[in-house]
Amino acid sequence: MNAKKKALGKGLGALLDQSGIEAQPTYDVEKDLLPTGTIGKVPVDIIEPNPHQPRSDFDEEALNDLAASIKEQGVIQPITVRKLEDNKLQLISGERRLKAARLAGLSDLPAYIVAADENAMLEMAIVENIQRENLNPIEIALGYKQLINDYALTQERLSERLGKSRSSIANYLRILNLPGEIQLGLRQDLISMGHAKALLPLDDVTTLLEVYQDTLAQNLSVREVEEIVRQIITPDDADQAPKHKTTSLKKQLTEEQKELQESLGNIFNTKVSIKNKKDGKGSIVIAFESQEQLAIIAGKLSEQ
Repeated sequence: MNAKKKALGKGLGALLDQSGIEAQPTYDVEKDLLPTGTIGKVPVDIIEPNPHQPRSDFDEEALNDLAASIKEQGVIQPITVRKLEDNKLQLISGERRLKAARLAGLSDLPAYIVAADENAMLEMAIVENIQRENLNPIEIALGYKQLINDYALTQERLSERLGKSRSSIANYLRILNLPGEIQLGLRQDLISMGHAKALLPLDDVTTLLEVYQDTLAQNLSVREVEEIVRQIITPDDADQAPKHKTTSLKKQLTEEQKELQESLGNIFNTKVSIKNKKDGKGSIVIAFESQEQLAIIAGKLSEQ
């Protein structure tokens, strides 16, 4: 038992023969010394990107942390690549490791070389990536959608292939119907998948966005959002509370607040929302679409 625990503690390095990787020659495009089905050292500059990579957002800080770890310990888990017709290599999975290896200044890294045609490569890449925990819900949903479209799969068949419930697959696909502002909130981790699922029963875009903005402004829990949505769809008193009437907890903005909201939006060159609560408190929400824009906003705030 103790020996088993020690092996598990070493991670993938305990399962792969690292000395075997070091003994392999570096992959040479001209000589093609490494056959498919083997693990060896591959120059990072001959690896072409994966055109079907479902992940579009990479956390820069986490990437730098991984690069620092790679400088100390090397790349423990090999990436997966396939051979192209000219013996060049194309990434199937491991883009985060490849990016970090380049940041760490590595000239080569271990890679598992497989034989895969375009369709097999697409499926392997998507399946491998959407099983990872650090994809945001929109990236997972887009991966599901791509598999369904490219392989003519039903949701039931996809759930079997991935070991996921059909309802989970369906919910991820449904969030792609949410307004773009809410999808952006999911990408930026402003709301959770639970919040998004709670919003799905609403079919009125205006109401959807109002509840979403209230969720951000008041830091509502999933349960609170579910209750608001329930009250909108099936109000307790049907005569006094018609369906799809927003139960927003915010007060209307004053004219001065509207002018301030517009002025702040012009200063930061983005959407700014001022939210009032009934208790007199409130919040200011400044939207950003990239880390670069966030840095610019932070710089302007520090100047004030």
